Amino acid sequence: MQQIFRSLRHGLWLLLLLPTAAWAQTDRPPINQTVECDILVVGGGLAGAATAYEGLLAGRTVCMTEITDWVGGQISSQGTSALDERTTQRQERFFPRGYLEFRDRILKAYDKPNPGGCWVSTSCFLPKDGHRILWELLQEAANSGGGTLKWFPNTVIKELEYNPQGNFITTGIAIQHRSAPNTPPLNTDFLSAIFLDIYSYSNSNRLHKNIIQFVPRLPSQPNLPNWYVVEATETGEIIALADVPYRLGIDARSWEEPSSPLETNFAYCTQGFTYTFAMEATATPQVHTLPSFYPQYAPYYSYEKPIFADFGLIFTYRRIWHPGWRTAPVVRFGNFGYTAVQPGDISMQNWTWGNDYRPGTEADNFIYSRAQLEQLGHLQPGQWLGGLRPEALQKAEQSSLGYFYWLVAGTTDSQLGDGVKKPAPNNQLLTGLDSPMGTAHGLSKYPYIREARRIIGRPSWGYPNGFAVTEIDVSRRNFQEEIYREALSARAYRALGIALGDWEYIGGENPPEQVRQRQRSYIFADSVGIGHYNIDFHPCLAMTPFELPGNIEFPNKRQAESQTYPFQIPLRAMIPQKLDNLIVAGKSIATSQIAAAAYRVHSFEWSVGAAAAVAIDLALKKGAMPYQMVDELPRPEPLLLELQQTLNRQGNHTAFPNTSIFNEDWQNWR
Repeated sequence: MQQIFRSLRHGLWLLLLLPTAAWAQTDRPPINQTVECDILVVGGGLAGAATAYEGLLAGRTVCMTEITDWVGGQISSQGTSALDERTTQRQERFFPRGYLEFRDRILKAYDKPNPGGCWVSTSCFLPKDGHRILWELLQEAANSGGGTLKWFPNTVIKELEYNPQGNFITTGIAIQHRSAPNTPPLNTDFLSAIFLDIYSYSNSNRLHKNIIQFVPRLPSQPNLPNWYVVEATETGEIIALADVPYRLGIDARSWEEPSSPLETNFAYCTQGFTYTFAMEATATPQVHTLPSFYPQYAPYYSYEKPIFADFGLIFTYRRIWHPGWRTAPVVRFGNFGYTAVQPGDISMQNWTWGNDYRPGTEADNFIYSRAQLEQLGHLQPGQWLGGLRPEALQKAEQSSLGYFYWLVAGTTDSQLGDGVKKPAPNNQLLTGLDSPMGTAHGLSKYPYIREARRIIGRPSWGYPNGFAVTEIDVSRRNFQEEIYREALSARAYRALGIALGDWEYIGGENPPEQVRQRQRSYIFADSVGIGHYNIDFHPCLAMTPFELPGNIEFPNKRQAESQTYPFQIPLRAMIPQKLDNLIVAGKSIATSQIAAAAYRVHSFEWSVGAAAAVAIDLALKKGAMPYQMVDELPRPEPLLLELQQTLNRQGNHTAFPNTSIFNEDWQNWR
């Protein structure tokens, strides 16, 4: 453990010693490898994996890059191997076909769907098994569909090149890294210690680089793209690098986003991100060394609420391995019941007032805004460095390791006061390349990201400023509460009432308070996928530094939290401005920040990735571009209809059962 702490401090020292300019290369070195693709998927998380899965089944040549060496993102490299699902959707098994297959493989691998016996989900498992099972699924898809998967782990995109008109990406230049000779294997260092090195063309004492050029496999066609690039990174790297219009952070309050706490946009407050880790219960007390940085972060840690103030409850919340479940007695704490923790049990930790890192000011924000990127020079040719603040990564790593120490040895609680937290020394942090997280230090290979840059879709009918899914499209909140009448202007409040009522019948004449609020989500004519999850926030903190004693969550940020109706993924939300062969999957689709808090979980990422691949395959076959499938809405779009029919025939659903404009009884979908 002492070696881990020394390594973390050493990583920060290197980060501060080397200025950004030292890593920015103005001259590109020779290309080492040229690779041809039909689909270049940037990011190997669940959205990227789903894109690859459907692309392979369609017989396409798919190149997939990933900053880590595991596929799966949330279920593997980010360590959040506890599937976030809604009850009704799970009971109906109404998920995309590839996601359903993955869930069935978990059952087959463990002989039960929940090998951890966790209570946050009905399926908690080891992250390394998430990678293994998903990789097998991709290989089988290639064999079944006749496609070719070209997998590039430990690889990031450094540059993009465009056609003379500037509307097609023609080339992607990537850097693949490996350990330099006579140095430790990858996944030994903390990510913060090598992050800038990963994006540098030059070899270093730690990493050697392979420069790869991705190009189309198919012959060029006049005025048509012959390949597609899919943005499936965790933070929206490619939309920032390509400099297409996007949003970041809090959106201004409006009739579409009435629960926003601010009247103007604020780019620096994004949802907290988390370095997860795995810990194992032991039969005997372990020796735990106080990290030198622990006092800095201790003022933050808390059980959060009295109902959670029990170590066993927190351990079992995301327990991912529980071999003695047949004999373990049931323990009760308040209204909760869980099978007792036994030696050999493994828990994955992902806790808001624990290892969440939640900066929210211009001085410490994690995802750089466009203005910050421009100021740093990162948007200049060849100067891209990942678009993240490396110091935030380093502090999040320290904070997460400090949280483990708090769990096993801490006696303070920032929210509940003294006398609540008791030590739990019979636990150990699981470290090593063969550990559940696959790293020498025990933290996840990449942090779990809840929020990314979000594109602004193209202007269309009803969306003159660019398409986006907003809060009122999905939320179950009662927007006729007095708080909204007070927060919005009379004109905006009336627009809200009209939007939430059957305005085609009321004609906008009745007072908003007399309009019956619809009991469903907005139905999109161009739906290509589905999702269902609560609007769930891990808000940024109001002051800097993050660990400041007495720091509070951004005021009123949780007002938007609510249940949602089952919702849809519009194709327009996946199509950026400016570029005709860039498709967006994952968390970077066109949503408001509040809507994005629901559009971020496991099955949604799979659904949007599957839609991306099927849309691309159809576009290549028909000699049309995805934006042409929706540019005449609300008029009929024959290619859009063909796309939707194909998706539904495959089992990649575009709507939930019995959820139409003619059926407003959606209350059973919980």
